[in-house]
Order: sequence, then structure tokens, then C-alpha cells
Amino acid sequence: MPVSAAGARAGRVRWRIAILLCLITTVNYIDRQAFAVAGPVISEKFALSNTEFGLIVSAFLFAYALGHLFAGPVIDRLGTRRAFSIAVVAWSLAGIACAAARGFVGFLGLRALLGLSEAANFPAALKAVAEWFPRSERSLAVGIVTVGPGLGALVSPPLLGWLIINFGWQSAFIVPGLAGFAWLWIWLALYRPPASHPGLGEAERQLILAGRDDDAAAPAEGQSPEWRRLLRQREMWGLMLSRFCNDGAFYFYVSWLPLYLAQARGFDIREIALFAWIPFLAADLGSLAGGWAGTRLIDRGLSLDRSRKLLIWSGALLVLLTLPAVRVGSAYVALALIALAMFAIQGKAANLFALPADLYPARLVGTSWGLFGAVGAFGGMFFNAAAGRLSEDFGYAPVFLAVGVTQLLSALFVSWLIPKVEQKAI
Repeated sequence: MPVSAAGARAGRVRWRIAILLCLITTVNYIDRQAFAVAGPVISEKFALSNTEFGLIVSAFLFAYALGHLFAGPVIDRLGTRRAFSIAVVAWSLAGIACAAARGFVGFLGLRALLGLSEAANFPAALKAVAEWFPRSERSLAVGIVTVGPGLGALVSPPLLGWLIINFGWQSAFIVPGLAGFAWLWIWLALYRPPASHPGLGEAERQLILAGRDDDAAAPAEGQSPEWRRLLRQREMWGLMLSRFCNDGAFYFYVSWLPLYLAQARGFDIREIALFAWIPFLAADLGSLAGGWAGTRLIDRGLSLDRSRKLLIWSGALLVLLTLPAVRVGSAYVALALIALAMFAIQGKAANLFALPADLYPARLVGTSWGLFGAVGAFGGMFFNAAAGRLSEDFGYAPVFLAVGVTQLLSALFVSWLIPKVEQKAI
């Protein structure tokens, strides 16, 4: 992975931490993708309408949003290692329990439980990035972490499709839950804060500690979460409104792509397993490209503010070029355009998701990211509930149009409400 010469000489333990965070984010997204891949089978077996399917997706996102409001302050208080461990146990059990669902109400409730417990993943992962990476490397580290959603979605169609074909739809929920427990064993064995990590060389430790916020690992000192102070910040509103608009498109593709391919393009579960991974490979490449480009532009002298905004706008505009996907006659051309959209969305996300750590001291990363993620999940909830009704009444064309419009609005809110990306005194 491209790092500075000084960073490479210092050591690579921090990059192993980034990969570990990427792995659990991958497992996290396989858990949530299980319902999407099994969606055509489950919808047929339990006679779910598109509206009901959209409501189940929205129940997950509503609970996920609520979880974000609590997850950030809890992570700030408990610390990354302990909070992440509790969260992984909770969501792995909730995911396995989804195999016991027997209809609309069962899936609605169990997916809500999964969403509530999975909310800690990104706040904890970004807190770990703030602890382990100097500011100059943070964009690339976030890019590596944000490979996880695309990677999880990438492996989900072939892996979960194979499980469904050979062992039934329940296995699509059980296997990812067991994988979460396997990751937890590695996490508990390897993760420590950089100041006390026994395997960290002194040169790398100094690089990390010198290049991050002075209070990156500071505890909350018994104070209440500083939500009120954050919400007085114009930049916090820029983050939240941008994320509200941003996340609907990604959640739509993650949650609806298999069902869209089945309903609009005539794919069966085997064809979904063979082809539905392609847009998510593009998403992974977009995450890496967005993170790499952010680091590269800063290394070449572009300001943090200009680098972040340039890449956020580039991603939003690129999504507009993919809107004909819903109209083209060829399913494979449609897949290619959707893949380009996912590349653009995730390249944009690698820079958008770095903004809380860019703007606020790391002692507040968990809280600011909790608000940031909660509003994004609420945006995804509304988008997916609307997608269910729109696709049932009018087809998928208005949903694809909304993908492009919301990405533009997301970039506009960043430019309007975040005049300059720089550390705020708060």
C-alpha cells in the first residue's frame, strides 16, 4: 500500500490494524447483506411485497440510526477494544437469530435488532483509525476500512448464494454470525492502544503519537457526551445533511440489487450469485481509489479542504453518468453502469467519511461519528421505504433518478456548510 518513505521505515503495525478493521466491516456487511441475497427466495416463500421488503430494510436502518446515537458516546467512554468486542458479540447473535424468522413481522423485528447492534461498527472503526494513524495517512486508512462494505457485498452474492442453494436460506444468516465470533478471537489477541501495544516499534509509535491529536486517546473524564456543542457547529450540520443524502444510494444498491435483478432483469438465484458481485468489486476499487487519491493530493501540496471537496464532487458528478442503467435493454450494460455508480459512491465516501476525524478532536470522534452515522442511516431508511413504494407503483426508474439527485445534494451540503476542512477548537 502506498505510504510515505518515513512511514514505511517506521513500521507497518498500524496498517495491520486497518486491515483488521476492514475484515470486521466486511463481516458486518455480509451479515446485513444476507437478507438482500436471500431476498428473492424469502420474498417468494413468505409472499413479501416490495413495500414490505422496503419496510424490513428500513426497520434495520431505523434501529441502526438509533444505535448510532448511543454507540458513539459508549465507545468514547468504554474505549475501542472493549466496546468493539461487546458490539461484535451482540450483532453476531442477532444475525444468527434471523434464521428463525417466519414472515414479515419476524424479519422486521429481528432485522431491527441486528441494525441496533451493528451500529457500533463504523464509530468504533473510525475511533481506532483516529488512535492509530497520523492525520496525513488517515484518508488512506479510512479508505481501507471503507473497502469492507463493498468487499462484504462483493463476496455475499457468490458465498451466500452458494449457501442458499446447497443448505437453505437460513445458512445465509448463520454462517456470517459464526464468522463474527472468529474475528473477535483475533481482535482480543491483537488489539491494544498504540501507546501500550507490545508489538509496536518505537519509531512507529512516535510517528503515530506525533501525527495525531494530542487528546486522541483521552477518556471522556466522566462528562456527558458533547452533543449540544457539536450541534451548535455549522460544520456538524454539514456533515449530517450530507450523510443523510449520501447513504440512501449505497443502501439501495446493497439491499435491493438482487431483488432488482430478479424482478427487472429476470435473474434467478444462480445468476445473482454469478453476477451480482460485480458492482461491489467496483465499490472496493472506488474506496481504495478515493482514499489513495486523497492522500496523494495532500502529499502533492493540495490543501486538506480542497482535496476532500474535489473528490466528493467528482464522485457525485460521476454518479450522474450512470443513470441510464435503468433504461438500457441489456442487463449486462445495466450492471456495468451500476458498477460505475458504486465506484463513484464509494470513492466519494472515502473522503466524506474522513471529515469527522478531520474536523474534530479524536476524543469526540465516536460522538461526532455517531451523529453522522445516525443521520445517514435515517436517510437510508427514508430512501429505502420510498424505494419499496415507488418500485411497486412506478417501477425502478424514479429510484435510479433519486440516486443521482441525492448524491449531488450531498456534495452541495459539504460545500455550503463546511467552509474549510480543518480541525475545530471545541
